[in-house]
Amino acid sequence: MSDTAELDVDKLIAHLLSVKKDRPGKEVKLVQADVTKLLDAVRPILLAQPVLLDLQAPVTICGDIHGQYYDLLQLFYIGGFPPETNYLFLGDYVDRGRNSLEVICLLFAYKVKYAENFFLLRGNHESASVNQYYGFLQECKRRLSLSLFKKFNEVFNCLPLAAVVEEKIFCCHGGLSPELRTLSQIRKIHRPLDVPDEGLVQDLLWADPHPDPAAKGWHFNDMRCTSFMFGVDTVEEFLNANDLQLICRAHDVRQEGYDFFGRRQLVTIFSAPNYSYQDNCGAIMTVSEDLECAFKILKPISRKPKYRYEGGLRSKSQTNEVSPEEHTSTSERRGSLDLTDLSFWEKHLRPVSRERSHSTSF
Repeated sequence: MSDTAELDVDKLIAHLLSVKKDRPGKEVKLVQADVTKLLDAVRPILLAQPVLLDLQAPVTICGDIHGQYYDLLQLFYIGGFPPETNYLFLGDYVDRGRNSLEVICLLFAYKVKYAENFFLLRGNHESASVNQYYGFLQECKRRLSLSLFKKFNEVFNCLPLAAVVEEKIFCCHGGLSPELRTLSQIRKIHRPLDVPDEGLVQDLLWADPHPDPAAKGWHFNDMRCTSFMFGVDTVEEFLNANDLQLICRAHDVRQEGYDFFGRRQLVTIFSAPNYSYQDNCGAIMTVSEDLECAFKILKPISRKPKYRYEGGLRSKSQTNEVSPEEHTSTSERRGSLDLTDLSFWEKHLRPVSRERSHSTSF
């Protein structure tokens, strides 16, 4: 890549896509000057758009990616590369996977090129208090620099927190908050901002639906040791109060890539197949112009792990990990786990897809 004064976003995208036919796991050579220009270009675009996005259908909604770059490319093969498809990503682009830099640079480059058709929300991993422990800091230091790690997080502080599709589908990374009554509260949030230790912003990124379908109200989120878990009744109250029909969120592994909660008024979407070798599918949700929702599944074709951590990951019995059958993914405590010594298996089996459609329209 060149070291000219201005960002050549088309050249950067082509460079990032140059590995499409290579062996999965191969790193794209990134130059600090080009990444700096990309971050300088995307930051004002993010701040110029609302903290609560108002989006039109059709749009494809995607969940966690977590550094799984070759799965992201497969997602685009299946869903359509921009600008063929309008996209909304729900956060958690970095950490855990091997290629966080490729993931976030491609997503930011598409945001620069297609600012009005490509949207990125903030996840709980788009915060230095988390991504300094789960792999992104180490990847930045190894491949670029500590200063760019800090610059990435300055841009993460500018990401929008939520979106509403056609005034009917509320989208965020984590979930609801006991402080959240109306959407106007989100619109009043000012960026850039760090994620606080409690309150509305933190809950939008960290909260979860309660794993017990009979649970009601608000409960401390002991799974993550922060934020809340909420019951079906809180979902219904929020939807009714804001004339909404569906909540779409990410943040949790789902064995089939997606899963409905309660009376099908909340859906969780997770787009990283075979995440942490849990043999899960990934999924994306397409929303048509008439608000019919369908799911495209990214299905792993092997039970073998795509990669593994070594040197830092404790066994399941030593952590608060919960299996997919028990509703959730690996517990995350900010500052509790240092994965500084990472090594990965190179083998990566390309997923296949299938599409599921639901007749419910909103």
